[in-house]
Amino acid sequence: MTIAVGIDIGGTGIKGALVDLGNGELASDRVKRATPEGGAPGAIVDATVDILQELDAPADSPVGVCFPAIVLEGRTMSAANVSEAWIGLEAEKLFEAGLRRDIHFVNDADAAGYAESRYGAAVGQEGLVIMTTLGTGIGSAFIHDGVLIPNTELGHLELDGADAESWASNGVREREELSFADWAERLQRYYAHVEFLFSPSLFVVGGGVSKHHEQFLPLLDLRTPTVPAALRNNAGIMGAAALAQRAPTT
Repeated sequence: MTIAVGIDIGGTGIKGALVDLGNGELASDRVKRATPEGGAPGAIVDATVDILQELDAPADSPVGVCFPAIVLEGRTMSAANVSEAWIGLEAEKLFEAGLRRDIHFVNDADAAGYAESRYGAAVGQEGLVIMTTLGTGIGSAFIHDGVLIPNTELGHLELDGADAESWASNGVREREELSFADWAERLQRYYAHVEFLFSPSLFVVGGGVSKHHEQFLPLLDLRTPTVPAALRNNAGIMGAAALAQRAPTT
């Protein structure tokens, strides 16, 4: 059994678990903490340290941490639902200092997409898989023949004069109290444009609303097969752990 640690940091909660990389299942209970109010770097690192200690992972287990930001060479170049102090921060080094071990640091949507390609809805899929997470905004991940292409940020794709997530996210559906049918019209516009630009082999649709996929995915008229994500709330944990195991050692 090959075990790695996955930690998924979000704007409201931080969760982690041990992952059996052979079968893609959790090898421990999930440990959860509320994201500290304000989302300051030091407070989030402290909460992550608490989670790792409670998991009591073997010292040689790879550790993957996923985070709601563009991650470029270990720096967080944006900040979604956390403090703006993260922008431009050498976050990977900060986590490594707090955790006292090397980590693999990755965007949260990228981690979820990679997990779906390795263990979930896109296992064995050749070509380009585009996963989108429909939540407060829209996250995205590109996986080409099993290889992650990071930091795509398709929620910020400008369409009809505005970022797509500003009118097509699940958060907008909830705020505007849209029916699933009305929301699907917006999703159709969004996914048809993404399809035209990138010609994917498969769309995987995640986010909490994906549990209601039968109410909106059948309403989309796309050339690309479109399926709901399979791993739900564990995708970030599993993807972060799997990417940590694949990461080169220094």
